[in-house]
Amino acid sequence: MVKPLPTPLRYALQVAAYAMFAATIGYFSTLPVYRQLGDNEAVLKLSFSHSGQLKFACHERAAAELAKLQPNMRSKMDCPRERALVRVELDMDGQPLYRVSTPPLGLQKDGAATVYRRLSIPAGAHHFSARLADGPDSAINYAKEIQVDLKPGQVIIVDFLTGSGGFVFTRG
Repeated sequence: MVKPLPTPLRYALQVAAYAMFAATIGYFSTLPVYRQLGDNEAVLKLSFSHSGQLKFACHERAAAELAKLQPNMRSKMDCPRERALVRVELDMDGQPLYRVSTPPLGLQKDGAATVYRRLSIPAGAHHFSARLADGPDSAINYAKEIQVDLKPGQVIIVDFLTGSGGFVFTRG
């Protein structure tokens, strides 16, 4: 049979164990120092959701086609729901920075294409060029160029808003 420790010694060991645990937590809450960015870096965030154009054009059904359909399905126009890929190109200082072709979401491929990308870039003056193709022909439908001077640690957000004419660059 093991003899239990005396109560004062047990309390002293508990206090020592709690102190070591608190010291460990205190150390790792301040050290080692974590840095998300280097001394001369800024951040570019490309983030948006956009529904591309319909992949196939609507067509009018002939009378013979309509007769073959159930009465509740006899719509004169047949419009497929599938949307085209959304292709995004982002250049910095004339060099490709990011390229992506994003398919539409959804079971019928009729939802929005979503893009999110966080890039660390050097701080300083940069020329950005953004282009987007959202049609079945993959032709560039939206383009914007902008000159920006970024300070270290600064964030620039690239969004796409159809109602605002396309790409929107904002500093965060």
